[in-house]
Amino acid sequence: MKKSRFVTTLKRIQALEQAQDLIQSIKKENSRANHNCVAYLLGENNEIQHAGDDGEPSQTAGVPMLETLQQMQVQNVLAVTSRYFGGIKLGSSGLIRAYRQSVIQAIHYCGLVQGVMQQQIFFDVDYKQWNNLEYWLQQQPVDITEVKYQAKISVSLLIDQPLITSFITNLNNQLKQETTIKIGEIVFNEIEYFPNKKDD
Repeated sequence: MKKSRFVTTLKRIQALEQAQDLIQSIKKENSRANHNCVAYLLGENNEIQHAGDDGEPSQTAGVPMLETLQQMQVQNVLAVTSRYFGGIKLGSSGLIRAYRQSVIQAIHYCGLVQGVMQQQIFFDVDYKQWNNLEYWLQQQPVDITEVKYQAKISVSLLIDQPLITSFITNLNNQLKQETTIKIGEIVFNEIEYFPNKKDD
């Protein structure tokens, strides 16, 4: 083996103690690695940040990893990149690029989610209205969570809170005011998030 291997492990974190425990656990799992470099962002506004080079030249591992997490707009995430040395030195620029790319690839592999507050909405619709309404709903920024076929079709869906007023107005228009729209609970959900891929 002539080239080093860079293996990035990503974990969600909610507390500093959890991050520290995970770091030790990941280092133990990768005890044969020459370096286990660390970066994490923690807190509602990422107020807690840390980068560690674990023996690599200063600023060549932890900092580029941390900067990558920031650029990818993640929150409450720990990254540990384990380097298995392959015999060829990469130099400072090569190390920075390798650690950065390893984190980017790991994030792309895992995928990103965005936390949103969503409102539950319930309503019934006649069968004769359903085909047109279903098509219309598929064009809307909603998540249809359940459809029950009973005497009428009962529909449950979720919509982001800021959109609820205009959506209900438009839904009433679609239903021609012929049904009662019920508002349920506000729930926290995670949805897939696709940022610009300028960091590839």
